[in-house]
Amino acid sequence: MEMPVITGCAVEGCAYNQGLACHALAITVGDARHAHCDTYLQAPPKGGDPSANGRVGACKMSDCRHNVGLECRATGITVGFHQSDIDCLTYAPA
Repeated sequence: MEMPVITGCAVEGCAYNQGLACHALAITVGDARHAHCDTYLQAPPKGGDPSANGRVGACKMSDCRHNVGLECRATGITVGFHQSDIDCLTYAPA
């Protein structure tokens, strides 16, 4: 299984965001109650690999239709703001 790619991230303040793209090698989504980006980090230095697109390493949202065995099976996800939260916008309750 290949990890889903993060096709876009609107959270410019994240240390892993460069050019509206996530460059963390893998992110974790959720805490079983909310589909937030658990890898979000607000810090002055930029991190991640600028030559790589971020991917979803784990997803704790067992009620998402894309989740199988706590792994995301979507072809790709987007991350952005849902109200004031930084969320996986691809999350879809089953």
